[in-house]
Amino acid sequence: MINNAYFLNLKNNFSDNIGCSCFQLGVFCLPSSALISYAFLFVALVDGSLKRRDLYLREYWNYPLLLATFLMIIGCFRSHTGWLAWLGLFNWLPFFLCFWGLQPYLLTPQSRKKCASWLVLGSLPVLLTGFGQLWLGWEGPWQIFDGLIIWFISPGGEPLGRLSGLFDYANIAAAWLSGVWPFCMASVLHPFIVGRNRVIPFALLLAFVSAMILTDSRNAWGAIFLGLPLVFGSASWSWLIPLILICFLPVIIAVLPVFDFGIQQFARSIVPDSIWMRLNDMQYVDTRPFEATRIGQWEIGLNLIVEKPWLGWGAAAFSILYPLKTGLSHGHSHNLPLELAISHGILVSLLINIFVFSLLLISSFYRIFHNLNLQKNIIVDRAWWTSTLILICFHATDMPLFDSRINMLCWILLIGLRCMIYNAKSYNIPLKKFNTVLY
Repeated sequence: MINNAYFLNLKNNFSDNIGCSCFQLGVFCLPSSALISYAFLFVALVDGSLKRRDLYLREYWNYPLLLATFLMIIGCFRSHTGWLAWLGLFNWLPFFLCFWGLQPYLLTPQSRKKCASWLVLGSLPVLLTGFGQLWLGWEGPWQIFDGLIIWFISPGGEPLGRLSGLFDYANIAAAWLSGVWPFCMASVLHPFIVGRNRVIPFALLLAFVSAMILTDSRNAWGAIFLGLPLVFGSASWSWLIPLILICFLPVIIAVLPVFDFGIQQFARSIVPDSIWMRLNDMQYVDTRPFEATRIGQWEIGLNLIVEKPWLGWGAAAFSILYPLKTGLSHGHSHNLPLELAISHGILVSLLINIFVFSLLLISSFYRIFHNLNLQKNIIVDRAWWTSTLILICFHATDMPLFDSRINMLCWILLIGLRCMIYNAKSYNIPLKKFNTVLY
C-alpha cells in the first residue's frame, strides 16, 4: 500500500508551485480548448509525477489499470481494425498515468474545492455560446490567438434546436454541463466559487439547469433529479426524495403506457409534449428501425462480444462492423462497458468497470455520505461524488468519453475520489519520521 506519509507532506509543501498552477489553468481551459488545457495538464502531470516520493507500483489502485494496459496492447496485435486499434489506446493509456500523476493536486478538500470552482467558471463559454446559438443565431467558427483556439458553433444548435455550445453535439454538451452543475448547487448551499456570495452561484445554477434542459438530452434531465438529493445529503432524503417523486409523477404517467387513457391524457396536457414524447421516443416510432435504437445496438454489440470475447476486435470495431451487419452507420454502441468489451475484450471491460465502481460505490461512498450535516468541505465532496455518478450513468446509454474534454473531466473526478480515500491522520506517525521517509 502507498505510504501515506508522502501525502501528509504534500499538504504542506505542494500547493504552491508550477505544477499546481498549470493544473488549475488546465482545468479552467478544458471546455474551451482541449489543446491549451492538455498543454498545461501535461506540465502538471510531469511535475506531479517527478515530485512524488512513492513508486507507481506501490499504489494498489494502479494494478487493474496496469493489467488492462497489458491486455489492450496484446489485443492490438490480434485486432481486426489495424492501426485504429493502436490509435484507440490514446483514449485510455495516458489517462491511466494521469490517475497517478495528478493526485497531488486534488489531495485536500481545499484543492478539490478550488478545482470545482475552475470547472464551473471555465464552463461559462459553453453557456454563453449555447444560449447565443439558440437565441441570437451565433455561428462559428470563431478564432482567437491566431487560430490556436477555434470554436465551431452551429447556429440553432447541433442537432438543430438543441443546445450544443462549444461541443460537436448536444449530448456531449449535456454530459459536460451535467458533470459540473452539482458544484453550482454545492456553492449555493455553502458558497465557495465567488467568496461568500450566494447570488452569483445561484445565477450560475439557473443557467446550468436551463442549458441542460435545452440540450434536449434525457440523460441531462435525469441528472437534475439525481443530483438534488445526493448533493443535499442523506439527511434530506426523508423529505426531498418524496417531493421529487411527486413533481415527477405527471411525467411518469404521461410516458408509461400502463395507466388509464383518461389519466394519461390529463398528464400529457400538463407535461410539455417535447418532454414526454422525447422520453418515450414517440417521434421516432415510424421512422427508426429497431437496429438503430439503443436496444438494437446493444444486441448487436453483445453478438460481437460472443464472437470474440477475450481480446476484442480492436478500437473502433463497432463503427466498422455495425454498418456491415445493419446497413446503418454509427460510431459506437452507446454503452461504455459494451464498447470496452467489443474493442478490448471482456477482461479489460471487467477490470476498468470494477476499478471505477469499487472506487466510487465501495471506497468513497461511506467516507462522504455518512456525515449528515452540511459542512462546507463535506458538501463539496458530495457534489464531487454526485458528478462522478452522473457521468457514469451517462456512459450507460451514451459515449461522451470519446470527446477528450469529457474523458479528462471523468478522470479528474475519479482522481478526486481516490484522494478522498486517503486519510493520513489515521496513521499515528510522527511528522519527523514522515520527512525521514520522504527525503
